[in-house]
Amino acid sequence: MGFQTLDDLTVAGRAVGVRVDINSPLDENAELADDARLRAHVDTLSELLERDGRVAILAHQGRPGGDEFEGLAPHAERLDELLDAPVGFTDTTFSGAARDAIDDLPDGEAIVLENTRFYSEEYMEFGPARAAQTHLVTRLSPHLDAFVNDAFAAAHRSQPSMVGFAHALPAYAGRVMQREIEILGNVDETPTPRAYVVGGAKIPDSMTVIRHSLEQGLADQILTTGLVANVFMLAAGHDLGDGSADIIYERGHWEEIDRAADLLEAYPEKIHLPTDVAIERDGTRVEIAVEDLPPTTDEAIKDIGTGTVESYRERLKTAGTTILNGPAGVFEEPSFQAGTRELFQVVADAGFSIVGGGDTSAAVRRFGIDGFDHISTGGGAALRLLTGEELPAIAVLEQ
Repeated sequence: MGFQTLDDLTVAGRAVGVRVDINSPLDENAELADDARLRAHVDTLSELLERDGRVAILAHQGRPGGDEFEGLAPHAERLDELLDAPVGFTDTTFSGAARDAIDDLPDGEAIVLENTRFYSEEYMEFGPARAAQTHLVTRLSPHLDAFVNDAFAAAHRSQPSMVGFAHALPAYAGRVMQREIEILGNVDETPTPRAYVVGGAKIPDSMTVIRHSLEQGLADQILTTGLVANVFMLAAGHDLGDGSADIIYERGHWEEIDRAADLLEAYPEKIHLPTDVAIERDGTRVEIAVEDLPPTTDEAIKDIGTGTVESYRERLKTAGTTILNGPAGVFEEPSFQAGTRELFQVVADAGFSIVGGGDTSAAVRRFGIDGFDHISTGGGAALRLLTGEELPAIAVLEQ
């Protein structure tokens, strides 16, 4: 590996700044609605505390102006429950009070600093050297002996807390960051043959993943679902009806149909499309064979059908590795959960399985599906790493 990990860090008695990504769904009272991202960092934080580190936790919640742009007091309270060590909170990020709180930390205890995005420069992106000159980094770094970045989900951001501290201090990857890089950054070393199950609504990113995996010889087969499958079906000449076509058009993804057509022409044996789909008609789920499309009215496609799940099940029986990214349909609606739930279970039961973050991992948690070998904590970061793109926070660790 081209970066240092916790194995390389002397911890006892030292002040360690740890960037985590605990940006979580909140309820109407601004309390945590899901603590999955907090639990993901328990191993890293526990290890540092058990080794008598003095841990200052940096994190963000929401975006300026957004409904979930809130403070981190509930996160600190939950971390105090999850960790076998005291976790305090200060409602400031880099003021004198925050710096004093770090200096006064006993060995083996932690403090959560306030939302880094309450500070305007944190919502800007800089190169590492410039980021190291921001107020956040220049104020806090003299009070820290080392920096650990465990926030893989934000690794594609070049913000001060993500790249500035790593430039100013000895920097290390936390356990979440280390595992994500080792697995997603080394897909070419996983068992073969490899299947990519690509769906969801992030069409441009998904198309880039498909192209990269095929051009680099990483994928032996691509199984399409969700809106990604709709784009490929349109590219293959299927009439999906105005309801489904309009969704692609309204999202500004019409040009992706040409990209899909080029991929189908270049890799006709490797890209697989649904054989049937599900629509909503008079409040009821109705499955239609793709060859019988378009629907008689303007109903939009909301899921893959049972025939497609069985077809994909057969294809995945021989897969050594399956990379799953994106749900198969509108899984938030009870009538259209079946395709996502059943296909995800197929992947979990297959060979070595990797789950991309974002909506994919949210669906996994919603359905309580176990058996995956790796569930990524990152959505955009996972997609970019899978396409071979350099992520700023990882690049500065390697430097």
